[in-house]
Amino acid sequence: MSWADLSTNIGKIWNTELWKSGEAQIHLSQVVIALTLIIVGVIVIRWVGSRLVKRALSSGNASQNTVFAFRKLFSVLAYVLIVLIALPVAGIPITIFAVLGGALAIGVGFGAQNLLNNLISGMILIAERPIRIGDIVELEKERGRVEEIGNRCVRIRRYDGVHVLVPNSYFLEQRVVNWTLVSADIRSVVTVGVAYGSPVEKVRELLLQAANEHEQVSKDYPVEVIFEDFGESSLVFNVYFWTSVHQPMDIRRIQSDVRFKINGLLNTNDIVIAFPQRDVHLDTLKPLEIKMTKADA
Repeated sequence: MSWADLSTNIGKIWNTELWKSGEAQIHLSQVVIALTLIIVGVIVIRWVGSRLVKRALSSGNASQNTVFAFRKLFSVLAYVLIVLIALPVAGIPITIFAVLGGALAIGVGFGAQNLLNNLISGMILIAERPIRIGDIVELEKERGRVEEIGNRCVRIRRYDGVHVLVPNSYFLEQRVVNWTLVSADIRSVVTVGVAYGSPVEKVRELLLQAANEHEQVSKDYPVEVIFEDFGESSLVFNVYFWTSVHQPMDIRRIQSDVRFKINGLLNTNDIVIAFPQRDVHLDTLKPLEIKMTKADA
């Protein structure tokens, strides 16, 4: 096969007609050119978007959530604009989609309901901001920090480092606890039980001391010690205090530190932390019957 024949065959393939409706025609060459322009445009948009985000965050004039929302809006508008530019440049009339619109609408209606639901839910989440990047949220048995709000799902990082992907629509349809929606200040509690007969006023003083001496316990709110109950085996006290939370593990670390401090103070003051106890009463009105069996040799 000569170069002329090869060139002719390539030209025929390049100009292969893929679709025709009336006077509108789409050839392979047009599709390739349009896809090339769209791919290059997407790469440029992502590069420009990342540069704008880095510059905005480094300036410190805008919050992370504001920058993220702006980037999402910029990306959507830029993608639509790229498509509207690429199709006419490639010679594909935009009106062609009016013909395909009916079939596409039926396909979307039956096969992409969840996809559209999550896409629209993602836009609502960005606009209304019931959750934001960095918020600590609780979903049923999952608790973690929001790392990304995507087009389809929200990425959450749990305490153990595992990432959980939750559909956007879940946050609008289900009950979600946002620990840091309005403020990062959260009230926490530590429960301790001391033995009966312990000096309760002294216990209260030591519990207040343990919480107030922790540097991460907020001084804007008073620490409270509540004599909760006369338990079966102990006098139960609750220590309530406020702290600012920035990571999912912050609360547990602070609670652990306060417990360490309480244990040390109570031991120093000879106050016993109670443990379960039971009184056993024997019937002494009649002799106890004792049986002994001989073990096999």
